[in-house]
Amino acid sequence: MTIDVNILQNTLCKAMCSEVRIREKNSELLAVDTPFTFPDGDQYQLYIKVMPGGMLRLTDMGHTLMHLSYEHDIDKFRDGTRGAHYEKNKSETSVEERDGSLCIDSTSERLASDIFRLGQAITNISDLTFLKRSRIESTFYEDLRESLFRFVPSENVTKDYLYKEMDNASDYPIDYRIEGKDAPVFLFGIPNRDKAKTVTIILEHLLRTQARFDSVVVFSDQSTLPRADLARLTNVSDTMISSLDAESDFRRKLEKKALLN
Repeated sequence: MTIDVNILQNTLCKAMCSEVRIREKNSELLAVDTPFTFPDGDQYQLYIKVMPGGMLRLTDMGHTLMHLSYEHDIDKFRDGTRGAHYEKNKSETSVEERDGSLCIDSTSERLASDIFRLGQAITNISDLTFLKRSRIESTFYEDLRESLFRFVPSENVTKDYLYKEMDNASDYPIDYRIEGKDAPVFLFGIPNRDKAKTVTIILEHLLRTQARFDSVVVFSDQSTLPRADLARLTNVSDTMISSLDAESDFRRKLEKKALLN
């Protein structure tokens, strides 16, 4: 089959142009209607500000972060793994953040490509809300720490604890040691199958040395582990939390074992 590239180009341009409209809001502000939408169906809010010297500032007028803040903690977008993705996205699309607004300084010649660049940036930032604990290991550990310190005072917690009474203690690190009511609480985060195997080995060694402790294992998503790995871990652990999303379960089980004040 022979394709006339020029006809295809013209057809594509007409179709794409029909999806983008510019409306005058006032003498210094234009609204840009595009087919871009958030997952809930709300349309991206894009505007063109006419700046001194003829420069055009393409901006979302702060709508993107405000829209996402209804269901998410926007401050998390600037910290840790999410923060790194957020900054990388802005750099790759040449988007700046000014007082909560996402914007690109453009010209009439670059305006079309910059509209798509800003749309891409907003899409990528919106996608940060889907960085689930089960998908990104480092995000899981950040969220685990945040959840833990919501319940337990920091002075009662030791991170990366080593049980010195055990031979080669540095080979068997414990994610968190928490002051307990009857015995220390050793808490482990399990983001994946490999960590589940490692924690099983650590707990087995602790039990062999007759260490006195209570163990709490927190999964990113318990349902993703193979049955055999989960069974072995179940045999050596005291308490399991199926997911960090089970926050009330996490708190209730910690309250039984740990000093929370």
